[in-house]
Amino acid sequence: MSIEQIVQKASRKGLAAQATLRAQETSKVDFENDRLKSAESSQRTEIQLRVIKDGKVGLSSTTDPNDVDGVVNRALEAAEFGSTAHYELPAAQPLPEVNTFDANILTLTKPDMIHLGQGMMDMIKSYNPEILAGAAVSRVQTKVEYANSAGARYAADHTDFNVSAGGQLVRGTDILFAGDSVRRKQRNVDPELIAERAINYFRMAEQIVPIQTGEYPVIFTPGGLIALLLSLGLELDGKNVLLGASPLAGKLGQTIADPRFSLTDDPLLDYGPNSASFDNEGVARAKLPLIENGVLRNFVYDLDTAGRAGAQPTGHGSTRSYSNLVIAAGDTPYANMLKNIRQRLLVHEFLGLGQGNPINGDFSVNLFLGYKIEDGEIVGRVKDVMLAGNALHAIQDVAAISKEREWVSGDFAWIAGLYPYLQVNKLSVVAK
Repeated sequence: MSIEQIVQKASRKGLAAQATLRAQETSKVDFENDRLKSAESSQRTEIQLRVIKDGKVGLSSTTDPNDVDGVVNRALEAAEFGSTAHYELPAAQPLPEVNTFDANILTLTKPDMIHLGQGMMDMIKSYNPEILAGAAVSRVQTKVEYANSAGARYAADHTDFNVSAGGQLVRGTDILFAGDSVRRKQRNVDPELIAERAINYFRMAEQIVPIQTGEYPVIFTPGGLIALLLSLGLELDGKNVLLGASPLAGKLGQTIADPRFSLTDDPLLDYGPNSASFDNEGVARAKLPLIENGVLRNFVYDLDTAGRAGAQPTGHGSTRSYSNLVIAAGDTPYANMLKNIRQRLLVHEFLGLGQGNPINGDFSVNLFLGYKIEDGEIVGRVKDVMLAGNALHAIQDVAAISKEREWVSGDFAWIAGLYPYLQVNKLSVVAK
């Protein structure tokens, strides 16, 4: 049964309706502790239906494409107790062009993926045979279809290539985990580069060095910037702005960051990890400047929050999820950022990210991977150290932004993007 038929069935009951179908095929290999752990394939199809009945919204979903009556009836029942609809479903719109499908990914067989994973582990083991190495390689093919009772009909094909490598090193009571990963919609990911980055994180951590509690200049790696972007993402969420929970409410057009800092959400980057031409509400996606040369330009809205706020939806779907966040490159080479100051900290990964009061920008987190810099050189890894500060204050207190940028994707998929190294003049460091 097609989603058009589901929409038509709901429409015959006098309802406004939209349906989204995601059909996904995944092949994945996992290595753990120097060995192949699993090689598996899976398929999943999910249909989500939204109806508006008597001004109320009802939602339902199914993994059975033949469950038409069930998914419609459940949506009708949910609408009896649903929230008020502050919007109308969007009519058909011209969609932007963006490349989201690479047929070369689909030619990867499980033996191919096993070979790639084993090769990355071999590189890590050749650097240090004491490391218990791990890796993962997966390919995903997804077909997305959307239809609504306002006449919109869209479809798109996506591929995803996910590669990660790393491991753990145990020395006495010290356990060190390090690794790197990349997720793109194109096959041109270099597994050797991922393994080399993982090795470099181990290499920089060979020595454990002390650091005193105090305030230090801090350099965030591209991956480490998630500590700031987690808070900024919540603060730029139109729902939080509407509820008055975001400290950025009422500040559109005002300077909130260093003039060198620009943040854009760009779903139209070819083969970006979250690129797409339309969202799950049938809204065409577009490049959206969020912070431009330090000035707050836009918030992100779904249909509901846009209707309640008197704004336009921004194509970020019902969960207001970001696509590919992009921080503009600076004019300072990363190598130069390491120099000139006697002592500072390079931060890459955290434990307990999201603790504190992230919607206000406050963070106080344990460093999972942090490195001490002395006289322009990385001298070793710090342990039992916490980093504390405020994300908004940090982007106002920028010392330098690197020319170099790296794609980042990981546990927080909605904060995937292209980021530089960013140095903040001063943050609080607490050492045990």
